[in-house]
Amino acid sequence: METPHPKKERTFVIIKPDGVQRSLIGNIITRYEQTGLKLVGMRFGMADTTKLWSHYNNKDDAWLVSTGTKICENRKAAGQDVLKEPIEYGKDVIRHLVTYMNAGPVLMMVWEGNQAVAVVKKITGSTEPATSDVGTIRGDYTIDSYALSAVDERAVRNLIHCSDQVSEAEREIALWFTPEELLTYKTVHEAMLYDVNLDGVLE
Repeated sequence: METPHPKKERTFVIIKPDGVQRSLIGNIITRYEQTGLKLVGMRFGMADTTKLWSHYNNKDDAWLVSTGTKICENRKAAGQDVLKEPIEYGKDVIRHLVTYMNAGPVLMMVWEGNQAVAVVKKITGSTEPATSDVGTIRGDYTIDSYALSAVDERAVRNLIHCSDQVSEAEREIALWFTPEELLTYKTVHEAMLYDVNLDGVLE
């Protein structure tokens, strides 16, 4: 199978229920569009619960223990009892995510362009809003934190899910979209981004 051209790399994004309810859809899409990435797939509605479990339930025990250990530390810092083993708190993260993602409609998107996965991650910001850089979507638009979500025993409300790496993007896109739902088309600005000789710019 031929390796796709780098400008054809694709990544997967979900605007989560908090992003939809806070009317941030337009702002978020604009941030991605302004980089030159191209939207090639979109679906709005309630997420299928079975697919949500498949989407999130791909973490190994090491991830569950590591995440659960941080939750235990946050609970202790807040003066709360630690009632379970770290791995169980880690599993709770997945459960809470599925519940959270079913709280309202979401917008699922596929974006295409050079280093699409890395570009979207950079613009979106780190997973924890409290430590996301100013200028990122999460850093600018939300103030939730891991510590607060651990105390309240819920998923962190960080507006967006985006793929962490190319292989993950491929898995997630295949889970949520059929190939027929993803469009192949050109935009005018692609000439400035990708044409080798820019020979189509001047008349």
